[in-house]
Amino acid sequence: MSLSASPRILQPLLLNSPRSNEKPLFFHPFRSTSNFLGSRFRFPSISKSTTRSRSSPVVAVSDVVKEKKLKSGSNLLITKEEGLVLYEDMILGRVFEDMCAQMYYRGKMFGFVHLYNGQEAVSTGFIKLLTKRDTVVSTYRDHVHALSKGVPAREVMSELFGKTTGCCRGQGGSMHMFSKEHNVIGGFAFIGEGIPVATGAAFTSKYKREVLKEADCEDVTLAFFGDGTCNNGQFFECLNMAALWKLPIVFVVENNLWAIGMSHLRATSDPEIWKKGPAFGMPGVHVDGMDVLKVREVAKEAIGRARRGEGPTLVECETYRFRGHSLADPDELRDPAEKARYAARDPIAALKKYLVEKNLASEQELKAIEKRIDEVVEEAVEFADESPHPARSQLLENVFADPKGFGIGPDGKYRCEDPKFTEGTAHV
Repeated sequence: MSLSASPRILQPLLLNSPRSNEKPLFFHPFRSTSNFLGSRFRFPSISKSTTRSRSSPVVAVSDVVKEKKLKSGSNLLITKEEGLVLYEDMILGRVFEDMCAQMYYRGKMFGFVHLYNGQEAVSTGFIKLLTKRDTVVSTYRDHVHALSKGVPAREVMSELFGKTTGCCRGQGGSMHMFSKEHNVIGGFAFIGEGIPVATGAAFTSKYKREVLKEADCEDVTLAFFGDGTCNNGQFFECLNMAALWKLPIVFVVENNLWAIGMSHLRATSDPEIWKKGPAFGMPGVHVDGMDVLKVREVAKEAIGRARRGEGPTLVECETYRFRGHSLADPDELRDPAEKARYAARDPIAALKKYLVEKNLASEQELKAIEKRIDEVVEEAVEFADESPHPARSQLLENVFADPKGFGIGPDGKYRCEDPKFTEGTAHV
């Protein structure tokens, strides 16, 4: 069953219960009949009769404002303080990623670097609702997730520079952000690789509460991944496991419509990913991922369900990346008209317009935030550039359980302390 609403919510069927008496597991007040925007890319080899499209509705900030009324009688979705936090976080993500592009082309970063431009509403909308104890599991497009969770910009930038002051001491790089302090546990380079880890983190929370009797443990895990991942086995296996054990996890699909150069509509038999939730006994929700306020409202309910012990939720956020798959991608496969259409729906511009029109913030206040973030990112670059490279002996650490690397030699000394042991290794 699909409700004519946005976000669209699909519930699992209740056995031996008439639908008229069914109580929805996931309620959300937005309603709309607008058309789904979706990718309109078409392949010449596919006839119109076989070309798939999505029929699901998406609404913008302005539509949500018209339809949602708070109990106080106000039509405001957020307070001024909340709005400024959201705006600052989104600006931080955008400015940081733009700086990464500059540093990459100047030779300060190496390997593949995947930027998050255009998708900021998803990270901000979800992660800014978390506590420090909650866990985030990301993908190779992970810089902004780490920033939203509170990892300092200088630590993220240093990691990208491969310096010892990075959040992984320079050994993780762009695709493997990690911070024990902030409960960011990856950063995973292979698609689908992080979903089992996130499911395990959610199981840990449930085990602490129900077996170890830690009554105050209400920790929630967010698993971020893309549309391409949703055709992989780990995705389905973990949906099943999370629903079976009612784990406190939210599966967040960042559907930017393209898996590198493969259109989502061409690669998936049913492109509406959110419908896969009820097949495993959990609510499935679709939301406009270009609208931080809509994402935030859906995230509130999904995170709340998990924290109350009501189990997992699958949320599909339809979004769009403004750059190529990585900085090595010339981005020649996507239709320029499609890119322009989504660029016109920039989530940061939409939030800025909302804040000003609703008198929640002035242009001067928002410009002050932008100036402050520019300074933060510039300081992060200076800090990273001046930080030292790791010592060669660090290559041997975190390989085996022994904290000093390759263990103890026949003479009883740590092998890594033998000057000859690292001869021939490349300079880091």
